[in-house]
Amino acid sequence: MNSDLIINIKNKTFKDEGSSFSHNAIKDLYLKIPNGEFCCLIGPSGCGKTTLLNIVAGLDSSKGSKVFFNNQEHYSDTSISYMFQTPRLLPWLNVIENVNIVLNKRDNKSLKRTEQILDIMGLKKFMYSFPSKLSGGMQRRVALARSFITKPKLLILDEPFVSLNEPIANMLRDMLLQLWKEQPTTILFVTHDIREAIFLSDRIVFLSKAPAKVIKEESITISRPRVFESPIIERKRKQILSKNKNILDGI
Repeated sequence: MNSDLIINIKNKTFKDEGSSFSHNAIKDLYLKIPNGEFCCLIGPSGCGKTTLLNIVAGLDSSKGSKVFFNNQEHYSDTSISYMFQTPRLLPWLNVIENVNIVLNKRDNKSLKRTEQILDIMGLKKFMYSFPSKLSGGMQRRVALARSFITKPKLLILDEPFVSLNEPIANMLRDMLLQLWKEQPTTILFVTHDIREAIFLSDRIVFLSKAPAKVIKEESITISRPRVFESPIIERKRKQILSKNKNILDGI
């Protein structure tokens, strides 16, 4: 069975009711992501990246959109996790409850896995702490643990490490890759940071300004494990910048 993710968006336009205003966010965008690939999306601010993710996740719809995964257009039974820019933790639930909230309460195997994942994330001793007692970086760790606990076949991440200081962001990138290695899944990851994209991904897909479409792809063949500040990643970053200066303006 072909389990690739296929995104085909002919047109996505937002219109204000009662006015003539409309915004064409995406047009003629086609993207195929092989099963298990870590794919990073980079594009100018406001080009429609989050709209694209929402369409893939089934949170937004368009008559001109077709998304197939596991050979299905309607894949509500497929396990999908979505990690947003903000952790979106429920303040009245503690850490373990915030992670387990996405589980079937009778799924004992997954419930037992929660402690294991929290241990990987360095959160085991904070399992019964509430979000207000956690730092921003720790809250992101909880959100990342929640994203993996259901063993998703597709993981969508919308700039999940934005605004974090570099040491914390690097720690979370390493944790993401560790979880991905232990629990392989297809990943669609939005970022503005070219170095981050090179460090994490198998392939970088560049989008145009709105209406967004794919204008460039770059395979990342650097062997893993990678070091974020390594010279080879810096060389690749400079190479991408020098070859694609025009399309990277505004990113």
